[in-house]
Amino acid sequence: MIESLLVANRGEIARRIIRTAKRLGIRTIAVHSEADADLPFVSEADEAVLVGPPNPALSYRNTEAILAAAKATGAQAIHPGYGFLSENAEFARTVEASGLIWVGPDADAITAMGDKINARNLMAAAGVPVAPGTTDPAADLDAAVTAAAEIGYPVMVKAAAGGGGMGMGVAVDEAALRTEYDKVRAFAERMFGDGSVLIERYFPRVRHVEVQILGLADGRVVALGERECSVQRRNQKLVEESPSPAVSPELRVRLLAAAVRAGEAVGYRNAGTVECLLVPRQRDSEGDVPGSEEFFFLEMNTRLQVEHPVTEYVYGIDLVEEQLRVASGLAPTFDPDALTPAGHAIEMRINAEDPKRFLPGPGVVTTWVEPSGVGVRVDSGYTEGNTVTPFYDSLMAKLIISGATRDEVLGRAKEAVAGFQVVGPKNNLPFFAELLDNEEFRSGAYDTGIVSRMR
Repeated sequence: MIESLLVANRGEIARRIIRTAKRLGIRTIAVHSEADADLPFVSEADEAVLVGPPNPALSYRNTEAILAAAKATGAQAIHPGYGFLSENAEFARTVEASGLIWVGPDADAITAMGDKINARNLMAAAGVPVAPGTTDPAADLDAAVTAAAEIGYPVMVKAAAGGGGMGMGVAVDEAALRTEYDKVRAFAERMFGDGSVLIERYFPRVRHVEVQILGLADGRVVALGERECSVQRRNQKLVEESPSPAVSPELRVRLLAAAVRAGEAVGYRNAGTVECLLVPRQRDSEGDVPGSEEFFFLEMNTRLQVEHPVTEYVYGIDLVEEQLRVASGLAPTFDPDALTPAGHAIEMRINAEDPKRFLPGPGVVTTWVEPSGVGVRVDSGYTEGNTVTPFYDSLMAKLIISGATRDEVLGRAKEAVAGFQVVGPKNNLPFFAELLDNEEFRSGAYDTGIVSRMR
């Protein structure tokens, strides 16, 4: 097992990784910016190194400073968490070239999945369903117009190098496409340094379902169930649950098998997620039409996901421990041939943002009271007295609820949301209280438009 680990991240995910590493007897090193010096993850690590000012480009994305911190502290491995450098193939290569262990998939897999068009083509070749769309970047507006006419409106205009819900627009006709193409291309060039654009069929009523995969040290790829991620604002997730209330047993078999093929196609190692769009089952006069559910590959996230805890509860494993075991060349703690999911879990992202318009609302935390009880877990990055700054993502904590059934989880979730007190920064707890009373959500028959219909 790895003996010392530098966590190249911040907030709740840094605390989450440190917690498991400490349990395993691994020495932990935190890196932090000037703005984060007082956050819990810094004091909870065995060592901490200041790597730069608040600007993430000069701190958490500062590869030279992070590698220097690893060298100075004698770190054996680097865990990137999610965001920042987690899907930076060049950083992964540099880490390994420096003689350190990279806790994640290899750089080639990151590169292969980092470009949406290349990923689509690889998945199609591997027999994974993909939505109708371009197999090459739309080189200019005329090419985009031609492609959209062949695919059929409405279409999604996507930055090929994008991720996290960024760099996307919907066009219902050619006039809208002309506007969205220029907008997405400019955004992609500015944010990702790559203006390549993908045109893909857009489904107005769709669900977002993803599969957790784990590439083991012996070369096998296993699927650890699916997560429902359809509660979103601006294409970014707010709530995730497992198992998905929309996935039938027959569909689950197909979905998980496709995710395994996706991982095998790129020789995947470590934790990753295969994200899909699910077109709900069709119905006729006699009810549901068997086998009519369609799903399409969306993208692969070559890292640990924010929502990994719901899978941990359903499968009874610690995904960070499994990541560390794979990176150490060790077998998993579970039997890959006898996976036995049980129960249900839901995660809510507690963000420092307005609960109506979801605009950021940073500030000093004057009150922070976390709920507790059976089936309640809080992964937090802040506590009373800390400051939520405008420099980073608005995520303050994750509220994870588990239980034997979805109904039991919903009941526990209502009590937990009511008992979670945050004063100072704006927060979206009132939104979750509203969502948990929403009949569409409670029924399980919701899609990615649920938040817009609530507003």
